[in-house]
Amino acid sequence: MASGTAAVRTGRTRRTGRTGRAGAVGLVVLALASAALATGAGGAYGAAGDGGTVEAGGGTGGKHGYSMRTDARFAPPGAFVPSAAVTYDMRLVPAGSWIEVGQRSAERGATTVKLRVTGLKAGHEYGAHVHRKPCGADPAAAGGHYQHRPSTDPADVNPGNEVWLDFTADSRGAGAASARHDWNFRFGEAASVVLHGEQGGSGVRLACFTVPFGWR
Repeated sequence: MASGTAAVRTGRTRRTGRTGRAGAVGLVVLALASAALATGAGGAYGAAGDGGTVEAGGGTGGKHGYSMRTDARFAPPGAFVPSAAVTYDMRLVPAGSWIEVGQRSAERGATTVKLRVTGLKAGHEYGAHVHRKPCGADPAAAGGHYQHRPSTDPADVNPGNEVWLDFTADSRGAGAASARHDWNFRFGEAASVVLHGEQGGSGVRLACFTVPFGWR
């Protein structure tokens, strides 16, 4: 079974497989970001066993599943050093607050997504969902929620058909959430996590984090 690791340091990603070959792509990340780590097996984000290239929002899942963890610190749009994590409301998501998102997808497609944050407003109830597009300066850039069964029916906006990661920040402004489904993401249709001003299926968009989700 082929395996690989990737590490991000000031905008550079490196992936190394057992073959010893390495691929690299530039990612736009904040210098304040503490680190980002992604691991893939069986060719996740690349052909099986080829050492691959990590690309935010692109790749193919392998037969052995996919595992990823990435983190960053929020910065406002237009920051001198841009970040993969963008805050649109610095009262509820201050610049410099931290987010981590992880994904683990099993061989047969069951997927768990985990979220951790620190530095947010203590006691606030945040909504959070996986969205379809990468973040941008405009909060609407991330598009709509990722849905397992795409639908225009409001009844399908629910935690069974989408990935909801709602949480309440504790007295230190920290929070965490996890969601598990027996399905995986479709190719190129999950690209970010958006923090909302209230829990549930909607709410104003406070912040957005571009995430390299994998898929089968």
